[in-house]
Amino acid sequence: MNAKRAITLPVAILSLIAIFFALGCSPTDGSVDIDLTALSGTLTYAKVYDMMNNPSGYLGKTVKASGPYVTSDYGGGLYHFVLVEGIDSCCPEGLMFIWDGDHPYPESYPEEMTEIEIVGVFRSYGGFDFEYYYFDVGELSVLG
Repeated sequence: MNAKRAITLPVAILSLIAIFFALGCSPTDGSVDIDLTALSGTLTYAKVYDMMNNPSGYLGKTVKASGPYVTSDYGGGLYHFVLVEGIDSCCPEGLMFIWDGDHPYPESYPEEMTEIEIVGVFRSYGGFDFEYYYFDVGELSVLG
């Protein structure tokens, strides 16, 4: 393989990835900046990976995601997650969310593993010497 082709192929791949990320970040209805529900499993995985590794570029962005609802009891606190599928429906990633308003648990929440869709703002809070990231959710819908 010649040197020109060796350089051109990675540039082309990076250009395609940039285009896909741009499509994933385009507002779909004026209120959503990133619609994970419109991406393939591979692109969802890449977008969530980028959000967790480069969070400053996503803070304050409104995100739409869907998947099974799960909870986790950690350190005496109950945490809520939506599981988004990864590559080839493998390796789901749990996106932690806090639902705005008066939504007592368990009355207001669906049963575990119920398919939900959330729309929320990507935010952070400090604790234990590092930042945690979550979605400040204004909308939670049960998918049926």
